[in-house]
Amino acid sequence: MFSKKVSLIAGILGLTQVSYSQYQNIEDYKSDYNAGKILNTITTAVPFLGISPDARAGGMGDLGVATEADANSMHWNLSKIAFGERRTNIALSYSPWLRNLIPDVNLAYLSFYQKIGKQNRMAFSGSLRYFSLGNIQFTDVFGQPIGNYNPNELAIDAGYAMKLSDKLSMAVAFRFTHSNLTLGQFVQGAATFPGNAGSGDISLFYENKDKTLFKMPITYRFGAAISNLGSKIRYSETSRADFLPMSLRLGPSFQLAFDDYNTLMWSFEISKLLAPTMPIYATDSTGQRLKDPAGNDILLGGMDPGRGVMDAMITSFGDAPGGLKEEFHEYMIATGLEYWYAKQFAVRAGYFNEAKQKGNRKYFTLGLGVRYSAFGLDVSYLIPVVQRNPLENTLRFTLSFAFDRLQNNGKDNENPLPGRKKKNS
Repeated sequence: MFSKKVSLIAGILGLTQVSYSQYQNIEDYKSDYNAGKILNTITTAVPFLGISPDARAGGMGDLGVATEADANSMHWNLSKIAFGERRTNIALSYSPWLRNLIPDVNLAYLSFYQKIGKQNRMAFSGSLRYFSLGNIQFTDVFGQPIGNYNPNELAIDAGYAMKLSDKLSMAVAFRFTHSNLTLGQFVQGAATFPGNAGSGDISLFYENKDKTLFKMPITYRFGAAISNLGSKIRYSETSRADFLPMSLRLGPSFQLAFDDYNTLMWSFEISKLLAPTMPIYATDSTGQRLKDPAGNDILLGGMDPGRGVMDAMITSFGDAPGGLKEEFHEYMIATGLEYWYAKQFAVRAGYFNEAKQKGNRKYFTLGLGVRYSAFGLDVSYLIPVVQRNPLENTLRFTLSFAFDRLQNNGKDNENPLPGRKKKNS
């Protein structure tokens, strides 16, 4: 049996379905939903794939689809790396997770990209994500201990990006996900096994540095990415196969250079899970679902969640049982600022918002960054708007390495890394 610790983590990360009150008609559900009495979150398996892994993005409200390329672009928008200024970039991130509730849950993320070709128009990238649920004591049906285990999940990514033009790039990525939550235990009499799944990302990125604002150079970027599009995952022969956290991200960013030392970037991002929203079923006075003559559950609102992956992705834009208002609530927004001084010191701030009925994640973030020569360090801190939020005091750390000078048409004396002087001509 899972301990209370696993149940707590599962509930917070969205591994359990919501229980609904009894409804005989959809209007009663809509009334309760509009009054904020109903929590109807979209639930998927392996939600750790959606956790923001790096401190730079974590300091700007957990966004990154249209920000400047870095080693962590694999998570946000891989096509950014085709415009990366560094030829080689590696980053290692660490995030203690839910520390207000649980002391030993953490996420580690190792990522890199490498530019290839003489014109630096192509790049490949890879990453390894490891999520540890800490030490958990399993018990049998009588509550007797049967051993201590360390459930964990991991994902291995590989991807390729290329410029389609001087201002536009695209990328594809492939991901293998391994989720070992039960470690072979029997759950409700059925043997369990690790869940495995394959998935992919596709993304686009646009960057234009030819514009000015009040005679100051401005860089406009726009990104769009669909992530984790792939197979379902299951943990036993008798369990239902669950969707991966398929998601859509899109948004712009604007970076203004005041002079040779001071730059300010603002970014805005909209995201949405592309998995099914749980429908509302007709029930009798005892709470049992009513059946039609063919023996199927009767839907009051929404769509059958047992549909295929592509069908679910397409119909996720219109399957909320509460109608247009509930569908609109499934879009999350994030916005963030990043200020750089001399490409060496950064200050960041951001805000993330999710509707109350869809999870109620609302928080501010703060971040700091420093670059010197080939090394960089970023730190972020999360401040929840909702009191007693389990994400409160979340810290993230990222250490990065760039093994070459910034690229600028191959000229050795141009754009040295922060902390290096230009070569004498």
